[in-house]
Amino acid sequence: MNAFKFLIEIAFDLFLMVVLLRFWLQLAKADFYNPLSQFVIKATSPLVNPLRKIIPGFGGFDLASLVLAFIIAFAKISTVMLLFFNGWDPINALVGGVITLFKEALNLVFWVLIIRAILSWVSQGNNPIEAVFHQLTEPMLRPIRKILPPLGGLDLSILVLIVALQFLQILFMDLFR
Repeated sequence: MNAFKFLIEIAFDLFLMVVLLRFWLQLAKADFYNPLSQFVIKATSPLVNPLRKIIPGFGGFDLASLVLAFIIAFAKISTVMLLFFNGWDPINALVGGVITLFKEALNLVFWVLIIRAILSWVSQGNNPIEAVFHQLTEPMLRPIRKILPPLGGLDLSILVLIVALQFLQILFMDLFR
């Protein structure tokens, strides 16, 4: 049963990350014509576009994508409750959906930073995915670089941000256990 639960959770989490990436791409005003951006838009449009007719954007925020992300997180928690815990509690599903949404947003930022760091070692700036990841993460890394300058050619800002993200995730999980 644990293997089946893992497959259900990973399917929901991967799609949730794609929807959150769509929200983040629009928030950061990343390159719309980049292949990664096009993939994210095509993968999420069948569900986001109908929601946009009901939920308009507000102040540069794509609220339809954010609502869809919450619906996916809520559906994940509800599915796991029904299949593996023999019951469904709407309050726990709502709270679990919010916690899952926040946790997966932190995970998404973590993995984008890790992939960006690895790509910086091997691609030498020729990868379109690296360009989008740069557009997404640079607003978070710039303030760290102002405080912590490069040390001997090494940029430790990504490491500092990863440690901060992990701290936030552990703190958040300790608060809501």
